[in-house]
Amino acid sequence: MKRFILLVAACVIAAPAFAQNVATVNGKPITQKSLDQFVKLLVSQGATDSPQLRDQVKQEMINRQVFVQAAEKAGIAKQPDVQTEVELARQGILVRALMADYLQKHPVTDKQVQDEYNEVKQQQAGKQEYKVRHILVSDEKTANDLLAQIKSGKLKFEDAAKKESKDPGSAEKGGDLGWAPATNYVPPFAQAVTSLQKGQLADKPVQTQYGWHIIQVEDTRPVEFPPLDQVRPQLEEMLRQQLLANYQKSLREQAKVQ
Repeated sequence: MKRFILLVAACVIAAPAFAQNVATVNGKPITQKSLDQFVKLLVSQGATDSPQLRDQVKQEMINRQVFVQAAEKAGIAKQPDVQTEVELARQGILVRALMADYLQKHPVTDKQVQDEYNEVKQQQAGKQEYKVRHILVSDEKTANDLLAQIKSGKLKFEDAAKKESKDPGSAEKGGDLGWAPATNYVPPFAQAVTSLQKGQLADKPVQTQYGWHIIQVEDTRPVEFPPLDQVRPQLEEMLRQQLLANYQKSLREQAKVQ
């Protein structure tokens, strides 16, 4: 009777420890804690915690344990190229975690975002954007012939673009490129655009690496800078990247490299 009581007591003591395992694979336990951590990682990446997800994670962890044990039994882990790959993966995980930890401890502030917004907005002050049409052809002669017909009124710009332009993105729209700052274009094209007034047609075709362009500026207007709320995510990400770049630079400068 005493032995039975001791056995029951031992089982009671052991039960909580056993309950912490969600499965065992060839005697190796998969703990509830490791499953919870796996689920937490997936949730941080956008998944929703649910019984279905937890069952999928459990099955995935079982599969991984089965395959890892098989790899270890086959001596795969001792192969030099595998060891190198494992070490590189470990380093990559540590580096990502280090950067994430640094950003968590040095969050981008509202003031930093506002200051960056004000600076970029000031840089854009006075700049223009242009509503441009163009016709792209392969050679200068074709460009000159089309330009002469457009200037004489024998051919409408839009009709010439639809029929002759090699730019599929704008040809069907009569050569319309929409509104954009000149910096959106390659240098020769941009220089021609900024030299034209509203409604003006370039006197001669412009050559770029894409071919020969006939250019017309339909309209101009000051660049309208978007409100802060609209560009906040981009500014925050840019500031985070600057923080990380400075942090990485400081670490490298402090390191003793021989």
